[in-house]
Amino acid sequence: MTIVVTTPTGHVGSRVVRLLLQAGVRPRVLVRDPARLDEATRARVDVRRGDLTDAGFVREVVAGARTVFWVDPTPHTTADPIEASLRTAAPLVEAARVGDVGRVVLLSSIGAEKRHGGGHIDALAGIEEQLDGTGVDVLHLRCAYFFTNLLFDLEGLSRGVLTTAFDPDHPMPWVDPRDIGDVVAARLLNDTWQGRVVQAVHGPEDLTFHQVARILTEALGHPVRLNPVSDDAARDALRAAGLPPSAVEGIVGMTTGSRDLVPEQPRDLLTTTPTPLSGWAHAHLRPLLER
Repeated sequence: MTIVVTTPTGHVGSRVVRLLLQAGVRPRVLVRDPARLDEATRARVDVRRGDLTDAGFVREVVAGARTVFWVDPTPHTTADPIEASLRTAAPLVEAARVGDVGRVVLLSSIGAEKRHGGGHIDALAGIEEQLDGTGVDVLHLRCAYFFTNLLFDLEGLSRGVLTTAFDPDHPMPWVDPRDIGDVVAARLLNDTWQGRVVQAVHGPEDLTFHQVARILTEALGHPVRLNPVSDDAARDALRAAGLPPSAVEGIVGMTTGSRDLVPEQPRDLLTTTPTPLSGWAHAHLRPLLER
């Protein structure tokens, strides 16, 4: 049983690799820089060095795999991120279409069910549709907003400011990426599911950004004030950071597209994961801010 794991050093992928190894499986990991894997992990996995944007590399290393766990590696800051994401996934889709891959587990996102109007998330919707057309068994994991997105503004949080262009009063699912890794590993190790499957990973509860600010205030040990900004202000900040127009709209579109979003999968036993934001922030975010 060959399981291929992309982005094995990421927040989700690293957890998946660890759990597969503990289950007695030696996964094939696709990584640009093997040195980013710790020595003990490198000794126990099948390392294939290459770039996921290299179509020839991807096509070669996924061939013959029973299951591929695909994480889109395209940064939101990429020029024309939707086109780049679809192009990067194309060799996987081709391998599935011709039968060189048996199953695919796709790290997708809530909002992909809208198909259009979700900024860069539209790329995941497109990958979902392309994989659906191959006829292979495919699982789309529609994941919530990552706790780790808070790490992108450590400077602001150190000053006690949480800035967002999301609707501060709209509850949305938040999730610990490690919990996503648990779900992924369980699905990769289970050979019984078939066809097209969609499963959401909603985290433990829906939170507004006002609630997040209060949780962070307690977990970090200092006041955190919410700073809501408009879409245009977000655009101005992204342009000032040097991002091209298509990247700006890809990022802002993810925010605007979420405002009327009701996830396709309800919160239930299968979609709810255990780790609360408060515990994650105290264990992982607070130490970074106290350095």
